[in-house]
Amino acid sequence: MAVFEFRGVEVASGKSVKGFRDAENPKGLRAMLRREGILLTQVTEEAERVAREKKNVDLFAVFKRPSGSDTAVMTRQLATLVRAGVPLVDSVQALTEQVENEQLSRILTSVRESLNAGTSFAKSLEAHPRVFQPLFVNMVAAGEASGTLEAVLERLADFMEGQSRLRGKVAGALAYPLLMAVIGTGLVGFLMVAVVPKVTSVFDSLGQALPWYTQLLITVSNIVSGFWWLLIGGGGLAVYLFQRWKRTPGGKMRWDTFRLNAPLFGRLTLLVAVARFSRTLATLLSSGVQLLPAMEIGRHVLENAKLESVVSEAIGSIRGGESIAEPLKRSKAFPPMVTHMIAVGEKTGQLEAMLENVSRAYEADVETRVTALTSLLEPIMIVLLGGMVGFIAMAILMPLIQMNQLVE
Repeated sequence: MAVFEFRGVEVASGKSVKGFRDAENPKGLRAMLRREGILLTQVTEEAERVAREKKNVDLFAVFKRPSGSDTAVMTRQLATLVRAGVPLVDSVQALTEQVENEQLSRILTSVRESLNAGTSFAKSLEAHPRVFQPLFVNMVAAGEASGTLEAVLERLADFMEGQSRLRGKVAGALAYPLLMAVIGTGLVGFLMVAVVPKVTSVFDSLGQALPWYTQLLITVSNIVSGFWWLLIGGGGLAVYLFQRWKRTPGGKMRWDTFRLNAPLFGRLTLLVAVARFSRTLATLLSSGVQLLPAMEIGRHVLENAKLESVVSEAIGSIRGGESIAEPLKRSKAFPPMVTHMIAVGEKTGQLEAMLENVSRAYEADVETRVTALTSLLEPIMIVLLGGMVGFIAMAILMPLIQMNQLVE
């Protein structure tokens, strides 16, 4: 069977409808919809649409891609349907017609088709790695094997919603300082290019000695207004070279190590990574995933090459018979509280609960530090911006005041 994207009109109400259905051919789809009281107006086979999109580059594809929040909501709804006793294929079909993101709707249609063909749910999801990451797939596989799919889906929804909240808090807290930096840079650049040259041209006509700070302002203004294209090009080249260096193994390791040791932000980076790792590992272990595969998946959510190398070494040590806590403690990269609680969890057989406690504690610590950092950055940005504007105003006004005093 093929998957078709269709548009039609409900005969009874005249309301326009659209969606995705699987059918043998367009004729079969037309008959199927007619039985449901829908008059087919347009139909496109999914394979033809994908081939056409590959030829035409969609500049807005990144905005159409399902977000973490979209996937979390879908997972929560799927867990509710499965727990209510609705068969899995019917549950996926219901979600296909309900989700608002078109890409996610098409993916769910493909998943449903794979389920109808006899493929397991985990394997069907694995074919779409951009939306369903290894964490999601492995937990679903464990849930299918243990017969606890609905519980696993609920854990997944809780996990994804928690991660979305954590990312939202960090991003939201840093948005204001970044916005202030952009506005401040634009304002100062405008003053340097459009305002300062016109005002300082008056000083040149008078031929009077200027204070050092006014001469400095004129020099900077001449450089910015005369070589702005070189500054922008040089800045763009520097960013490109930095990104290219950061993608190399050595560059990524050095940069991520610096991020962990950076003042103000270093500790926050570590806390976010450890909270995400602990939450992921706890969720996987609670869902029945074995320890080593769970740690391998958890390693990738750290998003830090230094910490990833520590976990990789720990996986090798665990294979050699060591405990989990010992190699993490030996690396000195993870905070002592984390390794201590993991050690206690291993001894008492409550590793998942201990990891949950670690993630909750560090997520709360992240929220506190982000709030404090925001409170610190806001006045700093205001003072810096005010200082730059004040310096420009002083450098322009002081010579005028001095000239006025000489005239008097």
